[in-house]
Amino acid sequence: MAGSAAVLEDGSLISRWDRQLLRLERLMALISGLAVFSLMVLAVVSVGGRNAFNAPLPGYVDWIEQVMPLIAFMGISFVQRDGSHIRMDLVISSLRGRALWLFELISVLLILALMLALLWGSWSHFLRSFDFAAPLWSRDSSIDIGLPIWPAKLLAPVAFAVLCLRLLLQVWGYGRALILGLARPAAVPLVQSAAEQAAAEAEHLGGVSTSASDRD
Repeated sequence: MAGSAAVLEDGSLISRWDRQLLRLERLMALISGLAVFSLMVLAVVSVGGRNAFNAPLPGYVDWIEQVMPLIAFMGISFVQRDGSHIRMDLVISSLRGRALWLFELISVLLILALMLALLWGSWSHFLRSFDFAAPLWSRDSSIDIGLPIWPAKLLAPVAFAVLCLRLLLQVWGYGRALILGLARPAAVPLVQSAAEQAAAEAEHLGGVSTSASDRD
């Protein structure tokens, strides 16, 4: 299983694009986190209303259906960027140099092919639900309170499109490392050892402590 990873930044074009895309990915991850929080709020309101007033939140399940795509899809590109997805790396963990970058490039290309297929399929699924001429622009709706479903269906192709952009950047990064024989390329996740991870965490905590001391 993959360990913690770091993404190096420099002044190269790929690194600048990486940082620009990271801004969008962070925003989407924030929205996903807020969706988790809103789901907890909905649960409290529904359970509290049922216990206190015998009136649970109307359409509670419908709202969950709308929120779940936010939680499931919006953060996947952010996680792909720093290599936090769970994966088995028993083979590639022993590789170094161009052999490592070749295997990483092949794996990212396979993921990209899959995501392009999912992007096409999810967009087609959204189009079957969306209709300008229909009420609320929707050909289908939730069962309980009739919420239009197309906004939730649109989230999947949007998130998949951003992930495809991230994968294209990583194809560029791994291909560049393979051709140039780079030891530590920018804009791709580099797996850290336990010692490197501990050093990075200590540096981060040291920076937080220093900032707190400066404020005092």
